[in-house]
Formats: sequence, structure tokens, C-alpha cells
Amino acid sequence: MEDATQGLDVNKLMATIRRMVGNKAVRFIIRRMGNPKRVIKILGIYAGVEETSNIREKSWAKLISKLLEEAGSRFGFDSNEIRSRLKDPYIRRGLANILLGISKYGITRPQRLYAPFMIVWDFTKQCNLKCKHCYANATPLPAKDELTLSEKMEVLRQLDEAGVAAISFSGGEPLMNRDFWPVAEKAAEIGMYISVATNGTLITEGVAKKLKEIGVRYVEVSIDSPYPDAHDEFRGIPGAWEKAVRGIKNAKKVGLDVGIATTVTKINYGDMPDMIKLARELKVDRFIAFNFIPTGRGKEIMELDLSPDERMELLEYFYQEWMRGELQIFSTAPMYAIVSLSHIDEGGKISPTHFAELAIPEEYMSAGFALGEFLGGCGAGRIYCSIEHNGDIYPCVFLPIKVGNVIKDGFLKVWHESPILKMLRDRDHYACSSCPYRYICGGCRARAYAYFNDIRGPDPSCSFNEKYWNEIILNMKH
Repeated sequence: MEDATQGLDVNKLMATIRRMVGNKAVRFIIRRMGNPKRVIKILGIYAGVEETSNIREKSWAKLISKLLEEAGSRFGFDSNEIRSRLKDPYIRRGLANILLGISKYGITRPQRLYAPFMIVWDFTKQCNLKCKHCYANATPLPAKDELTLSEKMEVLRQLDEAGVAAISFSGGEPLMNRDFWPVAEKAAEIGMYISVATNGTLITEGVAKKLKEIGVRYVEVSIDSPYPDAHDEFRGIPGAWEKAVRGIKNAKKVGLDVGIATTVTKINYGDMPDMIKLARELKVDRFIAFNFIPTGRGKEIMELDLSPDERMELLEYFYQEWMRGELQIFSTAPMYAIVSLSHIDEGGKISPTHFAELAIPEEYMSAGFALGEFLGGCGAGRIYCSIEHNGDIYPCVFLPIKVGNVIKDGFLKVWHESPILKMLRDRDHYACSSCPYRYICGGCRARAYAYFNDIRGPDPSCSFNEKYWNEIILNMKH
């Protein structure tokens, strides 16, 4: 997301604010503000982009002003710099979410939020490719139970009321669906950070221009190999690689932030240096290595998963390349945070989740637990969740456990009350609860579920759980 690439100072600021807002009196006053949209408005008043409507809002704005400026002074930020950051509605929404989360739950490890920071919206099952690893089992036609446009707008209304900061439109292929354009435009107008996860083949010059015009900020294109034939074979359609690369160039040309997403398997594991080289040649802003999760069509190719040693070796390589600069490199493997933490003294950067980096203040260098408290590794059901084409809510796109439906149950009700989501937020009762890194990593809950049918089970991709991986390999052979 854009604040992850440009607003790292905001993350430092938030870490201090979380400690300060732990004060019971401050928590009480924030709760009195009532709802996310009001807190967002109060932050807007402080930033100078909103007007006060009454005396109460004026007094609340003074409280927020005192909190932010006291926190900012600890890191050498003046009030003008803080106000400048908060002019972005996305930053205001994210900060309001943290403030409300602390006021509701207190200080937790990792921190519970009032609402998900980001929604991955699998907008449609329509897709023009036939990827072997597709978790969505996408098809050329839309599903019969896909929401109508008015229902999709109702989903967006509920996410706005909840204070969600970012939406990543995914699928299937979202650019195939005609409803994507009005919904994405409305979401950007509300002030959310809008990104699109796409196979890139449909991003013509005209589509790229339109994406920019409606307020999309980031486009993430899936490429599985630096070699056209290998990518096309995995994606099931000839010419897919060339069209995806063309899409990246078109998106960059109009000024969109662009990333390449690669699902790493044994097939392309050895090609990652060339993938990074390709990413740099295309001058993309970010490279994300997706954990292979054996769900959806991925169940049929479980043998292509990496071993714990292969994964950790790869994560170490990614971190070293990240430190070279000019390209952000992340991974959806939550143990990437552990790898980055081991190098914290070298560059002061850590990747606490797969879409952000933190520049760590010197005072936190020796306090490992503080690094994880901000975002804390696996975010399934905690800092993000997914919504399906029919409004069903899942903890993660790779974790096929339905916890409710936006239209039938109400989004915030599900987010606050679901037993499954509450379970995912409790790191002290996982299989890895004795691990010192449980708050900054927590293991991939989707992998635990895929392999052991238990969301609190061990993640076999972790080097600490190698015995479980060896058992899985033995069972595969039998």
C-alpha cells in the first residue's frame, strides 16, 4: 500500500500512540466519539481538511491534537508534518482503526483492530485464465450467486461504516466484471486505498488510464516465471506472459504503483533471482512472493510445496535483495518477519506483514516483542479478511472457513462476534504458542488448516516444525 512505501514515519508514530492511548481515560473518550467515521472526521479536523460542527467535536480535536503532537515530538516530527500525513483519507482511516481498536480491546499482542485494515474482495469468479494453483476455482462465466450491483454497493457501505482503510479487488479476474468500475470508483471516492490484484492480461493503455482516473493506486500483476513458456504453461493460456508484461508497462506509464506477485513452488523456486531481475528491469515498485497454499485447485499439486529449508533459504535471499534498494520485496510467509528481525541492526527494517515495511526506531531495536505488536505476522481474521463474490466472509482468501455473510449477517457483527475470528486473534493457544516469535509471526493459519484441518495447528512451512513436514512427505509417498 502507498503508506507502506512512502509513510513509514507514520508507522513509528502509531507505535507510540498505541502506548499512549492505553490510558483508560483516553480510551473512554475515544469510545465516546462513537464510531469510526466520527473519529476519522476528528482526525480530519486536526489535519485541516474538515470543519467542526459543535463544541464536542472541537474538544475531541484538541485531545487528538495533544496525543499526536506529543507522540510526534518523540520522533522529531512537528505538527505540520503530522497534519500533512493525515490529509490523506487513507491514513486517517487507518489511524482511526488503531485508536478504536485500542479503546475497545486495550493493548494486545498482536494488536486487535476495530475493523480489518484491509479487505481482499474476491469480486467475481470470472477469469480468462486457467491457473493450476487457483484457490478460487475460477471459471469464464460469473457464478450464479454473484451479488448484484446494488448488493455490492451495500457491502461497500458497510465497509465504509466499519472504517475499513483499504480494499484489494481480486477474483477471478476483477477487470472482467463490469461492476468493478463503479464499485472501485465509489470506494476511492470514500477515501479508501484501492488496489487491484490481476493477471494483467487485460490492462491495455485505455484500461490503465481508466484505473488511474477512478482512483486506483496500486496494481499487482501475477507472474509465475521470468520465462514466457513456463508462465503460460502454469496459467493455462498461451501468450499470457507477454500480455501481463504489457499490462505492467501500461500501468507504470500512467503513474500507478505496480507490483509483481509470484506464487513460489518447486517449479519456479530456482528462478527467483531471474524474477527479481525482471522486476527491476520493469521498474516495478514491489515484488511479493506468495506462499503456495494447497487449497482450491492447489490441492491437486501439493507435492510442489517448498520444504521449510527451501522456504527459509528463499526468504533470506529476498531480504538481502530488499536491502539492495529500489525494490520492496515482501512475502506472505509470516516467518519473513523473523528473517528480517534477525537483520534489524543492519538496516532497521522489518516486514511485519506481507504488504508493509517498518523502519524501526532505535529505542525498539532490543525489544523484539514491540516489533510484532503493530501488525504481527499472519493477519488472517485480524488485520484483514476476505469477502467472496456472494458476500460470504472468510478469514483469508486461502482459508476456506465461512464465518458469515455481509448481506445476511452484517459485516461488523461478524467481525466482532465470530468465534473463528476470535480464535485466530489468540496467539497464546496456537500450536506455536510456546514459540518466542508467536506475536510477530504466528505461522500461516491457512497452511495449518490445509495440512492439519486445524486453524490453530502447526504451520509445516516453519523450520521449527520440520518434523511435521517430514511426516507429510512420508504420507505423500505412501
